[in-house]
Amino acid sequence: MSADPDDRRTPIELENDVARAEKALREAVQEAPWRHKLAGSSVAVWRDGRVVWIPPEEIPVPPWVEPRP
Repeated sequence: MSADPDDRRTPIELENDVARAEKALREAVQEAPWRHKLAGSSVAVWRDGRVVWIPPEEIPVPPWVEPRP
């Protein structure tokens, strides 16, 4: 989420922009597995009531997720 120089809202208005915050969180969550995979790192997920570590070669990444430069 980058600052828009044309955005004239106050810091409080920006902080209360729930839709913008949710969008940024969704994008980050979608991108995280891809970043872990690229870095060769495992990722932890919650499965059947316990934590399971997925090795990088088994991390499923949706085709629409592309890393940011």
